[in-house]
Amino acid sequence: MNQNKFIEELKKINISINELQLKQLERYYELLVEYNKFMNLTGITIKEEVYLKHFYDSLTIAKVIDLNQYDTLCDVGTGAGFPGLVIKIIYPNLKITLLDSLNKRLNFLNIVIKELNLKDIETIHIRAEEYKKQFDIVVARAVAPLNILLEYCIPITKVNGYFIAMKGKNEEAKNALKELNSEIIETNSFLLPIEQSNRTIIKIKKIKETNKKFPRKYSEIKKNPL
Repeated sequence: MNQNKFIEELKKINISINELQLKQLERYYELLVEYNKFMNLTGITIKEEVYLKHFYDSLTIAKVIDLNQYDTLCDVGTGAGFPGLVIKIIYPNLKITLLDSLNKRLNFLNIVIKELNLKDIETIHIRAEEYKKQFDIVVARAVAPLNILLEYCIPITKVNGYFIAMKGKNEEAKNALKELNSEIIETNSFLLPIEQSNRTIIKIKKIKETNKKFPRKYSEIKKNPL
C-alpha cells in the first residue's frame, strides 16, 4: 500500500489525514525499521506492507467507533505500538496508555513518542492483569483468544465504555461475556485492501462492574478458561 492508496482507503473509513500526521507516520516507519535491526519488533519491514498491515489495519477501528467522541484509550499488549501509537497520531485528542510486559518494546516506543513530539501518551511496563486504572476505550490487537482478552481488558474498561478486539476472525466467548457483565454491540468483518486477508473487529460494551475477582492470574485463566 503506497501513501496515496493509504490516504484513499482512510477516506473510505471517514479518516482525513493531514501533512503533519503523514510525516509522523513516515518517521515512525523509519524508526521501526532502524530499531528492528537489533530489536525484534516486527516481521514486517517492507514499507508498503507496514502501511497496510500495521498503519491502516490499526486505524480500521474507525469502522466501529468514532474516537473523536472519547477522552481515554488503553492499548493492551501494544508491542511495537499497534494500534495505540498509530491511533494517537491520527486522534491527538485522546489520552493514550500503552501497556506491554516487555520493557525493551516500551523503550522503543518512548523514542518514537519523543521524536514525534506526541503529548498525552504514556507507556507502562506491566501485565494487563495487574493494572487497575479504567478507560473509556480499551483495545487489543493481540493473538490471544477472545475469552482470555476479555478477562484482561474488561476490568480496565469503564462502565458503559467499550473494549474493541481486533481479530483475524470472529470468535465467541459467551461465558466470559456473561461473567464480566458485557455484551457484543457490533461485529464487523471485512477484507484488508490489496491482500484481501480476513479481519474482524468486535465491539464490546461493559454494562456494569462484577463482584467477582477479575482478571485472574494468567496461569489460572489458561488452566480454567471461561
